[in-house]
Amino acid sequence: MAGILKSRWTIVVLVVALLVTTAIAVDMAVGDTTPPNDLFAIGQAGGDTPDPVQVVKRQEPPFAPTPVEKCGPGSRPEPGVDGRVPAGSDPDGLICNLQVVAHQGTEGGFKVLRYIDPQGHECAFYDTTLLFPTNALNPGGGSVGVAVLDMADPSHPVQTATLTEPAMLSPHESLNLNAKRGLLAAVAGNPATAPGFFSVYDVQKDCRHPVLDATGPWARFGHESGFSADGKTFYATSTALQAITAIDLTDPTHPKDVWQGNVKSHGMSLSDDGNRAYIADPGGQLLILDTSQIQARKPSPHAREIARLTWTAASIPQNAIPFNENGHPYLLETDEYNQSTTNPSGDKNMVGGARIIDISDETKPVVAANLRLAVNQPAEHAAASGDPGASSVVQGYAAHYCNVPYEDNPKIAACGFIASGLRVFDISDIQHPKEIGYYVVPTHASFQNSEDGSNFDMSKPAFAPERREIWFSDGGTGFYVVRVDKSVWPTAAGGSPAVQAPAARQCKSRGRFRVRVKTPRGVKVRSIRATFGGKRVKIVRRGHARYALINPATVKGHSSARLVIRVHAGRRTLKTSKLYKLCV
Repeated sequence: MAGILKSRWTIVVLVVALLVTTAIAVDMAVGDTTPPNDLFAIGQAGGDTPDPVQVVKRQEPPFAPTPVEKCGPGSRPEPGVDGRVPAGSDPDGLICNLQVVAHQGTEGGFKVLRYIDPQGHECAFYDTTLLFPTNALNPGGGSVGVAVLDMADPSHPVQTATLTEPAMLSPHESLNLNAKRGLLAAVAGNPATAPGFFSVYDVQKDCRHPVLDATGPWARFGHESGFSADGKTFYATSTALQAITAIDLTDPTHPKDVWQGNVKSHGMSLSDDGNRAYIADPGGQLLILDTSQIQARKPSPHAREIARLTWTAASIPQNAIPFNENGHPYLLETDEYNQSTTNPSGDKNMVGGARIIDISDETKPVVAANLRLAVNQPAEHAAASGDPGASSVVQGYAAHYCNVPYEDNPKIAACGFIASGLRVFDISDIQHPKEIGYYVVPTHASFQNSEDGSNFDMSKPAFAPERREIWFSDGGTGFYVVRVDKSVWPTAAGGSPAVQAPAARQCKSRGRFRVRVKTPRGVKVRSIRATFGGKRVKIVRRGHARYALINPATVKGHSSARLVIRVHAGRRTLKTSKLYKLCV
C-alpha cells in the first residue's frame, strides 16, 4: 500500500507542477507551442467577443415526469417513485428491461466513447478521474488517466492501455473523439477550470494502442470540449470563465490555436458542417453560435450569437447534442444538478433534467419535450432528501449527460442520472418520449461517492446499436456494458452512426439508382445539394418529387459510400444521411 501511495503521489506532484509552471510546460510540449505570453491568459485582454442576443423563454411542454414502460421478466424494479434509490434498495442493483453484459474496472468518470478502427478493432475509451487528485490518493482504487479497452468480446473487455499525459490524467469532461479521423483528445480540467494543457492521440492505426500525436499548452483553460465533424478543430471550453480556444488539428502533430473566444461554455457540440456551435451556457441557457469564420479559417475570425434560450427548470446546462428526426433538426440537452447548486437563493428542488429542443428555426429554438424522472419533480425530490447521495452537492437525483446512437432518426436516448443510475428513453415520438429501462448498479459506500453508498453515474454513455448495447461508467465501480431487451428497443431505430460502426450487412448493387429527396411541406425549397461518397450528385425533378441520381461507379474501389442530402428550405437546412454497403 505504501508503494501505491508513493507512486500516486509522484503522479500528483508531477502533474501539479506541469499545470502551474508555464516554463516547464513550454519545454515539454510536443509539436509547435503557442508563444509564452499567450499561455493561460487569465484575464487577458483581447479575444473575440460576439455581440449578445436576448435570452428568450418560450412556451414549454407540461412540466411532468416522463411516462415509464412496464418492467419485463428478469427485472428488479425500483421499490417506489421512478428514479428514487432509497437506503436498503436491492443489494444486487435495480434493473428494468436491461441485461448486464460486462463489468470492468473500479472507477469511472465523465465520458465513455466507442470507436471501430479501419482494421476492425472495436475499442472503448473512458476517463477514470472524477476529481483530480483525489482519485490518485485513493489506495483502493484503480488507475488514474484514460482507460483503453479492447471490445472484441463485449462480454470480456480487456484493458490494453492507460493514457497518462497531463490532459488525460485530469480531462474532467473534455475527453472527445473524432471518428472520421480517428483522433482522441482532451484538455486538462477540474470542476471550475484548469490551465489549458491539451493532448491528442491517433487511434486510427490501432485503437487498442493509441499513439500520442502532441501534447502541450495550446488552450487558455480547460473543463469541457467540442470537436468539429471533420476532425480539424478541437474547442477547449473553460465553463467558469468566458474563454473558448479553437485548436487547429489539420496536422495533429502540430496543433495551433486559431481563435480565442470570450464566451462562457460548458459542453459544446458542432453542426456537421462546423458552422454552428450548440453551447450549454452554465448560466442556465442554450446558445447557438455562428462559428463559420472559424471553420473557414478566416483571418481574425469573428463568431456571432444567433439565439439564446432558457426554460423553467434550467439549472446548469451541461451539453446539447444535435440530431434529426426525418430531417427535422433537434438538440438533446441535459442540465446538471439543481437551481441551488451554484445559486444559494435557488430552489434546491428544481432539478434541471433533460429535454429535446426544436431548432428548425435556429433563431427561435423551443423546448419540444422533457426527459424527467418522477424523483426530479419538486415534491418527490424534497421527500427523497435523506436518501444516499441525495444531499451531496456533486451527486443527488439529477441528470448529467445524455447521448443518442445516431445523428439521423436515433429513436432512443440514454442518460446518466447520477444517483438514479443509467436511464434509457424511447424518443421515437419526439413530443411524447417514454422511459423504457434503467440500471442502478449495486450500491455501496466508497471513496468515490464520499461513503454515501449511492450510484455516481456521471458519464456520457456510448452505444453499440447493432447489438442493442449501451456502454457507461459509474464513478465508484467502473465500466459497464448493458443490453436493452428487444421487446422495448424501438424497431425503427436506424440512421447514420454517431460513431464509426460496421456497415449494414446487406449490400447495394453497383447499378445506378435514385433516392427520393424528402422536402418539408408548405416551405419554399431554395436549393438541394447531395453527395455520394463525397462526390456531388445530380438532383432531378419528376412531377412534384425530387430525386438524387446515384452512380456507384463514381466511388469505384470503395466497399461503402455515404449519401448526404441537404435541403435548404426557408431559413433552415435539413440534412439526411445514409451509409450504403456496395456489393463486390
